[in-house]
Amino acid sequence: MKIVVLDGYALQPGDLSWDALGSLGTLTVHDRTAPADVAARALGAEILLTNKSLIPASVIHQLPALRYIGVMATGYNVVDVAAARAKGIIVSNVPAYSTASVAQLTFSLILELCQGVGLHADSVRNGDWAACPDFSYWKMPLTELSGKTLAIIGFGQIGQAVARIALAFGMRVIVSHKHPERDRMEGVTFTDQATCFREADIVSLHCPLNEANKGFVNAVLLATMRPSAMLINTSRGPLINEQDLADALNNGVIAGAGLDVLSVEPPSADNPLLTARNCYVTPHIAWATREARSRLMNKVVENVKAFLDGVPQNVIGG
Repeated sequence: MKIVVLDGYALQPGDLSWDALGSLGTLTVHDRTAPADVAARALGAEILLTNKSLIPASVIHQLPALRYIGVMATGYNVVDVAAARAKGIIVSNVPAYSTASVAQLTFSLILELCQGVGLHADSVRNGDWAACPDFSYWKMPLTELSGKTLAIIGFGQIGQAVARIALAFGMRVIVSHKHPERDRMEGVTFTDQATCFREADIVSLHCPLNEANKGFVNAVLLATMRPSAMLINTSRGPLINEQDLADALNNGVIAGAGLDVLSVEPPSADNPLLTARNCYVTPHIAWATREARSRLMNKVVENVKAFLDGVPQNVIGG
């Protein structure tokens, strides 16, 4: 069984192992694959694994041996699933491996915006405290989370994990969610999206990306938020109109933003959010703790084993 990994470096930069996957067939791992090289590198593969390398219909039609595509992530928009299904190719993903890590990064961004730990630690390192006439100083307004309102947009496993942390901080939690009857949680109030943005001190996005919500966080919606409010996105970059958010930050429409994802990754140097006022951007690291990546690797192998055993699991669209 020929197994090809198109872009393995992000998952396994050297601290994990491909051995378990290699035991299932003849394995070739590419650290990265340019779009123009995907078809050539995948030719002859029966099992093809991708993280962010695109596998469109045009590529799928060039791979007669292909039987299985494994997405080494939760989001699977990198694969033309309909084209794969039409050729009888199974497509699977890996749900829920990074829930705790993404929730942790969500609050890392919130806490940085509210407490400025990095800002103040750098200030002390630069000698400001040693030169200060007072025992204490602060370089930004400091905000206590207790009693503040967190609005969560999307209430899957990650949104629920974020809610539990928020409740532990003593926050009021409101949620916009398609299935409130299914995912009730004590201490959480379900409401509509407009109310979430209007009432929240902090809005955190945890919804999947689709054509209906692409760019839904735009100038009109941002204008309904409190001037003191903050926006967090550890979900998908294209949920936000980036120029609109940059303008809102720079013009004081909202107070701050913490983003782990952008619409194009890596971003262009002129992305307006990279220089926007009080905007913290991290390089898509919420998923990347060693613990989460280890779970991801194990589940990728389990998915391939299940396929080989004739009982595929985590199948997209079925």
